[in-house]
Amino acid sequence: MTSTADIATFARRLSALGAEPRLRIVALLLSVPPQGMVVGDIARELQIRGSTLSHHLEKLRQEGLVKVRREGTFLWYSVGTEALRELLDFLYAQCHAPTGTDSAILAANGPQGDLNA
Repeated sequence: MTSTADIATFARRLSALGAEPRLRIVALLLSVPPQGMVVGDIARELQIRGSTLSHHLEKLRQEGLVKVRREGTFLWYSVGTEALRELLDFLYAQCHAPTGTDSAILAANGPQGDLNA
């Protein structure tokens, strides 16, 4: 069973991804090599102004959905794969967790009656 603290963490992560610009940022970072992108390239690619982009990147960073590293004067952003994997694992587990209703369907109809399959 997932703890209340974990549920709160996952809710914050989903909320962070719920803003369209933030979801676009994560999608972009997922599509590039693991070293990520410099902030200026993200801004150009997504056509998001610097101050607005900084706000969105900070929210994603706070939730662990992106990582940032400094190389000289450049800030490189990449996907926070661990946080994203935890979120996806949680969602997957919820989709495939048997409930009392699922158990009754399986008992009555066999696996073909499992609506979550």
